[in-house]
Amino acid sequence: MIGIIDYGLGNLRSVLGAVEKLGQSGVISANPGELSGCEKLILPGVGAFGDGMGNLAARGMIEPLNKLVRLDRKPILGICLGFQLLAETSEEFGAHEGLGWIPGHVKRIRPGTDALRVPHVGWNDFEKAGDCILFDDIPDPALFYFVHSYHLETDPGITVGTCTYGRPLCAAVQSGNVFGTQFHPEKSQQYGLKVLQNFLERA
Repeated sequence: MIGIIDYGLGNLRSVLGAVEKLGQSGVISANPGELSGCEKLILPGVGAFGDGMGNLAARGMIEPLNKLVRLDRKPILGICLGFQLLAETSEEFGAHEGLGWIPGHVKRIRPGTDALRVPHVGWNDFEKAGDCILFDDIPDPALFYFVHSYHLETDPGITVGTCTYGRPLCAAVQSGNVFGTQFHPEKSQQYGLKVLQNFLERA
């Protein structure tokens, strides 16, 4: 069973649909007890960083998730906002603390040219930056679908993929059992489904 963490933000049904299309069973849940019985976790999300952390706190989920991820070492995949929440802090609409499961800080995209608008929306080339099971059997580069105004600045040692939007941006990370993608695999057609399949079967 794959646990899709419900904190009131994100396209939960789309993620569940992708998991089921790959032949896996999934559950959308905000219940720590139910999530603890799942083999792996997915933290999706669409929206603002502060709202995401606020919703996790209001539902009493932060400490139980810390136990599942940090102590029990349950594999987890953060997607888009869920990816950013893995970090230490964000500057989106003020200063906010994140889950702190990976080093790094979320900052506004500054492409360095007026020709590129923020948010960054649409298909973009993704290039591998290190070995990671998420991208096994995926060409380099490959196209994935992005929707974001902020990006993660993190340790290059855990960056396993980048995209370029005026300048290189971190697009995927792995630190032990913690995985994250800035792009939406559930919206990225065949290669996105392959990323999810690799997480579900190999993480």
